[in-house]
This record gives sequence, structure tokens and C-alpha cells, in this order.
Amino acid sequence: MSDVRIRPMQVDDVPAAERLSAEAFLDVDRRSARRSWPEPELRATSRAATWIARTEHVLRTDPGGCWVAESEGEMIGFATSTVRETMWILATYAVRPGLQGAGIGKPLLEAALHHGRGCLRAMLSSSSDPRAVRRYHAAGFSLHPQMFLRGRVDRSVLPVVEKVREGTTSDIDLMDSLDRRTRGAAHGVDHAFMLQHWRLLVSDSTTGSGYAYAFPEGGLALLAADNRLTAARLLWTVLADGPEEAGVAHLTAANQWAIDVGIAARLDLHTEGYLALRAMAPPTPYVHNGALL
Repeated sequence: MSDVRIRPMQVDDVPAAERLSAEAFLDVDRRSARRSWPEPELRATSRAATWIARTEHVLRTDPGGCWVAESEGEMIGFATSTVRETMWILATYAVRPGLQGAGIGKPLLEAALHHGRGCLRAMLSSSSDPRAVRRYHAAGFSLHPQMFLRGRVDRSVLPVVEKVREGTTSDIDLMDSLDRRTRGAAHGVDHAFMLQHWRLLVSDSTTGSGYAYAFPEGGLALLAADNRLTAARLLWTVLADGPEEAGVAHLTAANQWAIDVGIAARLDLHTEGYLALRAMAPPTPYVHNGALL
């Protein structure tokens, strides 16, 4: 498309980006003939509000990593990305349905990647859309299949879990240290956002340390630990405190401990999408977040 303009994202663009993102990912779901994760339709109002708040947070911290493609004054694509220490992270990337393959996505991704030009490593969570997968592969990312667990938790098998407590802002230094050990870079300022929107659980004892964020409606948002036993303890707590119908997304083969917990809880295992990495192996024990990774 010859009339496309790539420009920096502004705060006023964020609501339109949320709608475009919801439409784009719903379109991927329909074309792949599957039920979407985590919702089969456009985002619920609460999820849309959290998406907007998260993207505004990304835009505040990394304006140089957030870009919009527009044609005739209308947004037709966008990409948001962050740099955390020595890691570049693609938060969200979408092109309007029907316009994929028209030459819009490549310059958007290149603009976002330029923000991380000095980084040693990179992470992003990809859908199964073949066009996106090819683009990430061409940009030098290795692709690691993702799995997710979904189903009704069998309450009769829940273990008694100890050494897990509610977390606070005083745990940020511990969490940043765990981030560096597992994924190679701290979340830093992202913890302030996550503490505001999600529930924090922490395990810090002589046998190991770890933390997990849970969504307000239940379900795992992010988890990091220094050993599998602590990681499993945190995941069991999230499942025990969550709803009957549970889900755990973004699992890689490197995190077999999480699959073991989910299957023991009688959840069903499925595959969907890829964790795309550059200059790093899949982190473990670690369950990444789809946007903040």
C-alpha cells in the first residue's frame, strides 16, 4: 500500500489500537477454526480496560517502541514494544483484518525492533498465524511451540500448600532478581503495573523463592521461581484459589513441571502459538505473560 504512513503512537491512539487488536486476534481465531484463548469473542469490557491501561503503561515507559500504521487518517496497524535492561520485548503487534500481506506489518515490526537495537536478547509471544510466524523467523527469532491447559480443576487432588503468602511492593527487588535468573532481565517498572492490576503471591523460604501473578478473575498471569518445586507450589496455589474452570497459558516444553501440575489437576492440554526468542533459550522455571513476557 503506497499511502501508508508509519508514525509514533500517541496516547489518543490507544483505544483505537485496542479495538483493532481485538478484531485482529478474533480474525486469527476464526481462520484457525479454534476457540480463542482466553475468550472466544471480542474482549469483555474489563479486559479491554486492562489492555488499554497496559498499553498506556508501555507507551509511557517506551514511546520509542510504539508505532502506528495509518492510511487516510485511519489506523490500520500498530506495534508496541519495550526494553527492559538488555532485553527487547514485543508487547502487541496487529494489522487490520483483510490487510495482512499488503506490506504493512514489515515496516511496523522494523520500527519496533529498532527500539531494541542495542539489546542482547529478545522475546515475543506469537499466534499461529503463518504470516506472523514467517515474519518473526525472518527477523532472526527461534520458534518454540506453546501449550495451554484448560478445564475444570479436580478439587479432590489439590495438595495442602504452605510457604506462600500475599506479595507487596517490598517484594519487587526479590522479583527482579528472579526475573534476571530465569529470563535474563528484570521486569522493573512493569511490576508497578502488575501489582496494581493483578494479585501477587510470593514464596520465599530456605527451600527456594518465587512469585506468581494471578488475574482478578483467577488464572495465572506470570510466574518465576528459582526451582521447580517452588514454581509448582505457586501454580497449585493459583489453581486452588481460582475458579472451577481454570486455564494456564503460555507453557513451553522447558516447563514440564507446569504441565505435570495441570494434568494432575485434571486439566486438558492443548497447543497454540509460539514463544519466539532471540539469543536465549526458553526460560524456566518460568511462565511468561503474553504481553509483558
